[in-house]
Amino acid sequence: MSEIIVNGEEKKEKKKISLSFIQPSGAFTLGNYLGALKNWVTIQDSGEFNCLYAVADLHALTVRQDPKALKNQIYQGLAVLLASGIDPEKSIVFQQSHVHQHAELAWILNCYTMFGELSRMTQFKDKSAKYADNINAGLFTYPALMAADILLYQTNFVPVGQDQKQHLEIARDIANRFNGIYGKTFTEPEPYITKSGARIMSLAEPTKKMSKSDPNQNAIITILDTDAEIIKKFKRAVTDSGSGVRMGEGKDGINNLINIYSAVTGKETAEIEREFEGKGYGDFKMACGEVVAETVRPIREKVNEYMNNKDYIDEICKTGAERASIFAQRTLDKVYKKVGLVVKK
Repeated sequence: MSEIIVNGEEKKEKKKISLSFIQPSGAFTLGNYLGALKNWVTIQDSGEFNCLYAVADLHALTVRQDPKALKNQIYQGLAVLLASGIDPEKSIVFQQSHVHQHAELAWILNCYTMFGELSRMTQFKDKSAKYADNINAGLFTYPALMAADILLYQTNFVPVGQDQKQHLEIARDIANRFNGIYGKTFTEPEPYITKSGARIMSLAEPTKKMSKSDPNQNAIITILDTDAEIIKKFKRAVTDSGSGVRMGEGKDGINNLINIYSAVTGKETAEIEREFEGKGYGDFKMACGEVVAETVRPIREKVNEYMNNKDYIDEICKTGAERASIFAQRTLDKVYKKVGLVVKK
């Protein structure tokens, strides 16, 4: 709550709520950092929002996981959040499965989510094709859990990229349907698309988004890559047959590198083109590798520090889950009453 003075009287004004989740699967990439995490820190530090950040470990179960590897990925996801600048003193940081209300509300919302809506979800289609031997019910109904994640906290804004808007739209549809039947219960969340959100493409296939699930490790820069590995990957990055460092139609490779350099340094495209005028792709690739290495290094070092101190991460998650549960239970109690369930005394 933030306090303001109106007509000489002290009043309290609720801040808007922003919520963001990351999945504990695959290595966290430069694209994850520049396209999402960096902006989440900006949102947190603006002071305009009450922010919640979590590792969506329950969502990871729609695909068969190695238990030991999943546990490590959960800790790594939390470490990446903290190392990127998410501050547990300013925000609520927690593990999804530690707040039982997520799973409880998800079941209720399953009963207000239509089969046709779920069958049209792009991610269900994509994962069904990719994991044809494991098209499970959780994979089909995950949007209800995702809606629960968002609606539990009466979330106003969810920072999303253009490719994630479908997930938010179905959450809005579910909220609207439930509110239409029972009266105002859920806040209908809005997408929060930051102007500085960088869309980072694959170094090997620059028409595709950089993805942590990409089997080609030369295509992605991960948060845990060493300086030498980062520079080596940029040297191998795909470009076109030209040589000038300039944005241009059909020059997806160099366009991607310019976008990365811009996102890391804060320089505009025209400034970058002037800086590298008369220089070739080799010089620019080396420069990209060096500035990215400088950006990733302190994050990597902090991640490693946190991973060597899991007791600290556990304490952060315990406190965060307790704080999140207070918010979540208020909404869940309201939902129980609306549908006719008896609230536990």
